[in-house]
Amino acid sequence: MGVPYIPVRGLAGTDVFERRDDMIMAKNPFDTDEVTVVAVAQNPDVAILHARKADKDGNALLRRHGEDVMIAQASKRVIITAEEIVDRITPDEIGGEYISAINVTAVVHAPCGAHPTGVDGYYDMDLEHIDTYITASTDDASFRSYLERYVIGKTEAEYQRLVTARVLEPAR
Repeated sequence: MGVPYIPVRGLAGTDVFERRDDMIMAKNPFDTDEVTVVAVAQNPDVAILHARKADKDGNALLRRHGEDVMIAQASKRVIITAEEIVDRITPDEIGGEYISAINVTAVVHAPCGAHPTGVDGYYDMDLEHIDTYITASTDDASFRSYLERYVIGKTEAEYQRLVTARVLEPAR
């Protein structure tokens, strides 16, 4: 969207301002009797979003009830990773939130690309792996060990061999 700030409802009267310096209370320019929270807008250079399905043009079905479309519209570039690449995705597709190719820079076929989270209709969350990650993140040495096992020097195929054989259905 490229806006410098955005009004946010629901935070007035909370202690969020004690911990955050990217939000303030400001008068509503259309109703000077109203004071609202104004937050610095997030405008990422790149957003990487995982989709259930995408077509080669960049139209995609993202997760339902998320903020992915808004994130895409706020970003300068958008990369969609997708469980499946299909011939065509249209706005009336069922099973996810549609994003138009006009908002997408690139599409990458990435089966099981949301791991360790899940994708409805493809695979469930890998709760054991999430627990491993949380446990590893409690100190630097454990996290370094986690990164060496699953990330550093690993290709995507190597990572998938480590995790998919145990919990995920083979990717389509």
